[in-house]
Amino acid sequence: MDNCSVMSDEDYDVISNPGQRSLESSIADLSHIPTQNIYEPPPLRAAKEKFNTARLAASDIQSYVRKGIDATTAGRSAGYPSLAESKTVRVYVDGAFDAFNAGHALQLRQAKLSFPNVYLSVGVFSDDLCQSHGNLPKYPHIERLELLRHCRWVDEVISDAPRSLDDNFIFKNKIDYVALDEGSSVDPEFDKIRLQGYDTLKKLGRVIPTRRTSGLAPVELTVPVSESSQATPFRKAPELEPESSGDQEEVISGISGLMLDGQW
Repeated sequence: MDNCSVMSDEDYDVISNPGQRSLESSIADLSHIPTQNIYEPPPLRAAKEKFNTARLAASDIQSYVRKGIDATTAGRSAGYPSLAESKTVRVYVDGAFDAFNAGHALQLRQAKLSFPNVYLSVGVFSDDLCQSHGNLPKYPHIERLELLRHCRWVDEVISDAPRSLDDNFIFKNKIDYVALDEGSSVDPEFDKIRLQGYDTLKKLGRVIPTRRTSGLAPVELTVPVSESSQATPFRKAPELEPESSGDQEEVISGISGLMLDGQW
């Protein structure tokens, strides 16, 4: 994606379709998909008190996304789909999703509820891709894919997700918006290669914000690549204390007595 295309407001809608179609035209491709009313069990009071994103209603999420889109020139040009349109918007989220936790689920919930009608695609990084960037997932790729497939918010799981998004991937999967946790661009621990693709999409008004979940328990998501992934954990056997000479003499004396009695 060249600089001319990035900086030109006239080219913002190329991200939806290489044929220079508008957002409305692009999302019309999904209009045949029936609207689904997702049943969501209400969160416990304790969950709403602990996790800031668990208490967000769909209207809260959509209002926040609308503000994020309107903050950019390209986003204002694309426009936010109205409730009357009832068109399906294709939203994309990617990641390793290793040690899937409440934070992952609550981000996917925000992505799914970001528009009145959303088709949510989730890309999962492969084991080789993670390892090539210095991390080896605790759970194999196939398990992470299967876990995402069973999440109530996910409509499609993409197994060959790239580390950095580009035009080809966006066009191939007809992605309208990419959901990204707020603050990722200034997070020193966030992958800089991934940010390059996101930054380009931001300039085109195609990134929607999701709020980070606070209150999560700390989890070590990855192990160093140098450690063997095949190692089997074991518990070291307790060391036996050496027997005293007195104990040995008692054992020998006992055996001798049994032999004399004909019991050995």
